[in-house]
Amino acid sequence: MKGKIALVAGATRGAGRGIAIALGEAGATVYCTGRSSRGRPATPGRPETIEETAELVTAAGGRGIAVRVDHTEPADVKKLVARIKRRHKGLDILVNDVWGGDALTEFGKTFWTVNLDNGLAMLKQAIHSHIITSHYAVPLMLGRGGGIIFEITDGDAFYYRGNIFYDLVKISVIRLAFAMARELRKRDVVSVALTPGFLRSEAVLDHFGVSEANWKEVGNKDQNSAHQNDAPKDFLVSESPRYVGRAVVALAADPKVKEKSGRVFSSWALAREYGFTDLDGTRPDWGKYARKKYGKYKICDELFYSYWVPGLVEMIFPDWF
Repeated sequence: MKGKIALVAGATRGAGRGIAIALGEAGATVYCTGRSSRGRPATPGRPETIEETAELVTAAGGRGIAVRVDHTEPADVKKLVARIKRRHKGLDILVNDVWGGDALTEFGKTFWTVNLDNGLAMLKQAIHSHIITSHYAVPLMLGRGGGIIFEITDGDAFYYRGNIFYDLVKISVIRLAFAMARELRKRDVVSVALTPGFLRSEAVLDHFGVSEANWKEVGNKDQNSAHQNDAPKDFLVSESPRYVGRAVVALAADPKVKEKSGRVFSSWALAREYGFTDLDGTRPDWGKYARKKYGKYKICDELFYSYWVPGLVEMIFPDWF
């Protein structure tokens, strides 16, 4: 990754921070963007900042650059991309991880009883922002060779996710990765979606009252809360944000990654394929654990994608892209 220029949109905390640091481990220059900056917090109750993430990227061996950006504002993103173009002439890796929907999600409530304003705000924060960022950033990847876009989601299947707006967000970014891959298929840019497993984010650690240093002391209780997957026994199968970050690095470094374009992948399956591990040297497999405990479910596989390609419009207009 040395010499590679990456943009991690939504790098303040969670998966975004883990991905940014992992790219730093591999030697990349990483633009760490988000709204929470030192002296200007954007998420109530959360202390993390983009400057901290950038410093962690640099400490890991890369070069972290913090830029405060609201990715729902086209002017902000346009200004950011212009800055990257001036300094580096192009972009190699784009990670769309803007989320911010935890406080807006009401799991277990029907679509006619949830807070509509919160739900619509979630769509803007976590779908519109991804489209806006890709619209401005992807032109920097064209003609550069070996570019890759990551859409970070939750889940590697098409099942319902417990809240209509949450479901729309997480399925939509998988579809975004596919749609962008179709439009980029004749260019040297790959587009994939990627899910972590049970993510041991800063907020999740706080929820359990532990830190990354002692998280295994949480206990072995085997029961979830009424509206949240937080059984301590499940948490013991969790993964650090660096795990999905190392999945990003593995895909970005794979010379045959174009064969994967347009699809959704999981951190645990990619760990088996590429051989990387989590911070503690383990290889957490949330998918295997969840199937054993909760029951089998079907992931997006070859049969699933066979229904997507070829499409009627592509057959009618084969020269569009």
